[in-house]
Amino acid sequence: MVDSLKKPSFEEIRPGVKKPAKETLLTPRFYTTDFEEMAKMDLSPNEEELKAIIEEMKVDYNRHHFVRDEEFAQSWDHIDGDTRKVFVEFLERSCTAEFSGFLLYKELARKIKDKSPLLAEGFNLLSRDEARHAGFLNKALSDFHLALDLGFLTQNHKYTFFKPKFIFYATYLSEKIGYWRYITIYRHLEAHPEDRIYPIFRFFENWCQDENRHGDFFDAVLRSQPSLLNDWKAKLWCRFFLLSVFATMYLNDVQRAGFYRAIGLDAREYDIEVIKKTNETAGKVFPIVLDVENPEFYQRLDVCIQNNTQLSKIANSGTPKALQIFQKLPLYLNNAWQLIRLYFMKPITVEAQHGMVR
Repeated sequence: MVDSLKKPSFEEIRPGVKKPAKETLLTPRFYTTDFEEMAKMDLSPNEEELKAIIEEMKVDYNRHHFVRDEEFAQSWDHIDGDTRKVFVEFLERSCTAEFSGFLLYKELARKIKDKSPLLAEGFNLLSRDEARHAGFLNKALSDFHLALDLGFLTQNHKYTFFKPKFIFYATYLSEKIGYWRYITIYRHLEAHPEDRIYPIFRFFENWCQDENRHGDFFDAVLRSQPSLLNDWKAKLWCRFFLLSVFATMYLNDVQRAGFYRAIGLDAREYDIEVIKKTNETAGKVFPIVLDVENPEFYQRLDVCIQNNTQLSKIANSGTPKALQIFQKLPLYLNNAWQLIRLYFMKPITVEAQHGMVR
């Protein structure tokens, strides 16, 4: 029997069902949008490419991929202590993110099917894949004697309203960064199988192709709407969403470095690699990308991590809440300053024929 002192405890809403993680600025979010505006979009400038991508998704290359095999059929109680804690957090965050995508895509498919059947068909296929991913991750949680109540999440999670154009920027980047996250972990563990502590990582090669196809779908939608890419406002929004996605991942991962150490990766090096690859990929559709080769980019994010560490210490210090507000305020302001400075760093302009130019 594993020493119970080594097993981290998790809050449960009922036996075996984990209480969802507390919502913060860095946790996965659930979104809704203006369905009428979405349905009225003119897709004709890129309709043929959209049809081709949808036909590829209809093939459903991974319909038989997410099947648990005999390697799962064992006790995983030997993964204990901090490793168990950060691994459960990884599974929960991943499951929540995939499930939030499923809910958004499914609702979009339902609400716009009469007015925009092509777009609705694409969203329905996206929701199929995201549901499959979320279910596979939730089943993995059961190996650690836990599960998420996805129905409870649906009813009790806060929903953030995003205009359709913001949905497209955000989902395009989240799908493409998901591809680079999965494939980078897969390639590392393929080269270092001794670090593969759990069999779910064997599924990441095919899994990341779902993410890539989803990103291609949103790429095609974005390019069907020239106003989302070609004017000065579009450039500002592209910068905003690139920074938001990169900063969120970096702050989350580096503060949860234990998970990456458990699979033989350095969280900071891993994130830098994923950010650079995603930034390069975004340059195929966005008019500008961020200067992520500049060391200042990560130095300022590292300051935010140091600030967040201090914020956690204050929150756990037992200091009266009123006093904590005054202790935390300079740290919050400094985080905002670092992110503002990052936003206004000179970006890299993408020229269609000549690559990226500073």
